[in-house]
Amino acid sequence: MIPVQGRVPTRLALANGLGSVGYGIKDNGFSTFLLLFYNQVLGMDARLVSLALLIALVFDGLIDPVVGHISDRTNTRWGRRLPYLYVAPFFLAGFWVLLWSPVGAASFPVLLLSAIAVRASVAFCEVPSAALVAEITRDYDERTRLTRLRYLFAWGGGLLMLLLAYGVFLPKAMLAREGYQQYGIAGAILILATVLLSARGQHKWVAVRPEAKAPARPGITGAFGEIRESLSHPAFVVLMFAIAAGITSQGITFSISNYLYLFVWRFPPLALQLYPLLLFASVVGSFLLVGPLQARFGKRETAMVTAVLGMVFWVTPLTLRHFGLWWPDGSTPSLTLMFAATFFSNMFSVITSIALSSMVADVVEASQEQTGRRSEGTFAAGAFFASKCSTGLGIFITGLLLSMSGMPNGARPGEVAPNIIDTMAMAYAACVFILALVLVLIVRRFPITREGHEARLALLGEAARADPDAIGHHP
Repeated sequence: MIPVQGRVPTRLALANGLGSVGYGIKDNGFSTFLLLFYNQVLGMDARLVSLALLIALVFDGLIDPVVGHISDRTNTRWGRRLPYLYVAPFFLAGFWVLLWSPVGAASFPVLLLSAIAVRASVAFCEVPSAALVAEITRDYDERTRLTRLRYLFAWGGGLLMLLLAYGVFLPKAMLAREGYQQYGIAGAILILATVLLSARGQHKWVAVRPEAKAPARPGITGAFGEIRESLSHPAFVVLMFAIAAGITSQGITFSISNYLYLFVWRFPPLALQLYPLLLFASVVGSFLLVGPLQARFGKRETAMVTAVLGMVFWVTPLTLRHFGLWWPDGSTPSLTLMFAATFFSNMFSVITSIALSSMVADVVEASQEQTGRRSEGTFAAGAFFASKCSTGLGIFITGLLLSMSGMPNGARPGEVAPNIIDTMAMAYAACVFILALVLVLIVRRFPITREGHEARLALLGEAARADPDAIGHHP
């Protein structure tokens, strides 16, 4: 039965985390390879590719709250979330293959429709899966424990595909179309297997009839009214903007990463193969560090401090390089120190993301106190809406940066003027710096603390004991 009292069983926590592998594969593919594939391999203009991905992400982001609300209102003997987790991954796997093996010539409409289909399928996999975090446990720290496992598995899935891309599918030909087709097929198989295994692993805990809930408002207008009421909660609005700042920065970083590896840092093949392992090691570091940091400082303060630290470690090498204080591109000292800076930057950045995602779960009870409804799916979807739109914005900004810096289509490492490479790198560093400061200024306004959350749980518990048919109260 859920919610689980006390510590969540490790098997359940691992099964829930496993469900995010598919999202990690999708996110890594969209952010790291898709712009490069359609621009440099298939020959589409970078601005058109970025625009198509931005439109698809916004369209999909609008679907997310609807998916979340539908799953919140689903009532089956398998609970609210599992039916979607058993069906949606089949559609997602099929559309993922088509994205990397486009039928006919690549074009704006083909890319746009493929991207929309993939992201809509992802919504039916990831929104119900993420909503289970707040549904499984209401404990302030256990939610972070589940969230960090989801991040570990998501990064693990994405980086496994990155490792396979650099080491198996594209080891000597980053611009070979056949390698991307194999990448798509392998990713589809892994997505399908992990989402289904995650659903099966959680089945005995979450396959139960939903608890009593406040009556739903009738009709489509009522449904959208409930969505609007939930997502307009002040604490969630703060998180929406904070997530938007963080994910926009991440979107720019991921989509420009291969340009940095090839044109700025001059990665040799071995470095490309080792880099995913470095990133995964940094995620393991964040997994180990986020718990103690949160216990000591709380989620809000942890997110603020680590956002600044992540930005400093990432921007510093590019800034030193700009002023001629760095080692030559491609040299062993340059790559070694760049790897070290990346380890700490990514570790702190992932801690920021884990803290923000865990804070989303804590808004559920704050909203329940006001509305009488538990809306785990709606809030998970709202966070994905902010995330997806911001990822699209990040990719779109990358397209603009590439265009404004003068990066030519079909460029090869060593054949682009140094001033173009430097302009691209410093414009990117400026974006990362600004967005980190914006995130800090926003998240400092988040009002929910550990003490406030625990007091709210106590009040809701007293209300439930006084009126067993109620799950909250209306203002």
